[in-house]
Amino acid sequence: MTELQIGSLILVCTTLVLFSGVPIAFGLTVVSIAFLYVFDGPGSLSAVPRTFLDEISGFALLAVPMFVLLGSLIGSSRAGADIYEALHRWLARVPGGLVIANIGACGLFSALSGSSPATAAAIGKVGVPEMLKRGCPAGLATGAIAAGGTLGILIPPSVTMILYGVATETSIGRLFVAGVVPGVLLVAIFCAYAWAATAFAERNVTQPRDHYTLKEKIRASGTVMPLFAIIALIILALYGGYATPSEIAALAAMLAFLYVALVYRIVNRDNLWPIFGNAVRESCMILLIIAASGLFSYMMSLLYVTQTMADLLVGWNLNRWVMLLVVNVFLLVAGCFLPPVALILMTMPILQPVLEANDFDMIWFGVLMTINLEIGLITPPVGLNLYILRNVAPQVPLMTVLWGSVPFVLIMMGFMVLLCFFPGIALWLPNQMFGP
Repeated sequence: MTELQIGSLILVCTTLVLFSGVPIAFGLTVVSIAFLYVFDGPGSLSAVPRTFLDEISGFALLAVPMFVLLGSLIGSSRAGADIYEALHRWLARVPGGLVIANIGACGLFSALSGSSPATAAAIGKVGVPEMLKRGCPAGLATGAIAAGGTLGILIPPSVTMILYGVATETSIGRLFVAGVVPGVLLVAIFCAYAWAATAFAERNVTQPRDHYTLKEKIRASGTVMPLFAIIALIILALYGGYATPSEIAALAAMLAFLYVALVYRIVNRDNLWPIFGNAVRESCMILLIIAASGLFSYMMSLLYVTQTMADLLVGWNLNRWVMLLVVNVFLLVAGCFLPPVALILMTMPILQPVLEANDFDMIWFGVLMTINLEIGLITPPVGLNLYILRNVAPQVPLMTVLWGSVPFVLIMMGFMVLLCFFPGIALWLPNQMFGP
């Protein structure tokens, strides 16, 4: 068989295995071992244990369990509800202020948790019922949280960007900094859309809004001020170059532990055991996927599938922007079926040589790809955030959640186009801080 035929067979087998419901890590491992055995002989299996260990032995990956623990600690407390309440009190008199408060809460919570599903669940559990109770359209209420939750993989710290940095051997610090401006701009655009949509919906409706005194606003903000301090310390340590992302992750996890212990009194074993248990399970899942994806990439490289596919794409002699369009359409479609972690680790060994051959900046593409993968989190058939919102708001039909997220999908697609015309949106800040 030719390399392209082997690659096509790998694609079909991997798709069938992943859609069978087998865990991603186990599915990729089974496919890799089977193809190594059949096409390269039993001797090639001796590299399986070494490849597994090599993939998860990098110092940069120490940041993964630490950021996962950070998210687990924050997600286990009332931090999400408190962030939402504080923002709501300050924005209560603004048209669409309730929706804007939820989007802002998603941005702040995602900056701490680094997880899109955790952000959607934590903020949605509190925010959606409140928005529905105050007459906000169900589609806008759920769509705003579903889309706002996707920011968890763009606004640093981001586990997804760590894995992209490991897969492409690019600077994780630069990736983190590159995600800041696009993340803040997306939050601002989401808020502007929420304001416009709410103002249009309420143009003929007179509905009293909540009113809070300055004292009540300050009291609500007091609980979440330590969270702002944690974010500030992370930014100072990361952007000031005082520590590596792994060291910052450990510091942030320790500060989050002190925060939930002192503010929310989560100190006994019955409360802490589930938190650390969830963090261990999620970290092991991510690291197993990394190891399995490394084995999968090794198998495709050994069978010369990766190189052949890259040469084929380059050999098409497409305009570099047409090539980028093809790559992004592929990622959009694949992102509707596969989670971001698996997609990054499976596709970047093939895409990176093609992108570099067309002179695309890998830091810039990391931001572009992350926004692309965000869209996959709110589009069917997988659309993880859609199902999370359906669970936290069972009174809202899934189709309503889906249609409510469509405007935000269009906003993100438009922002990707803007990022292509103005790459400085992502590259200006890291170039200013670290140099070109």
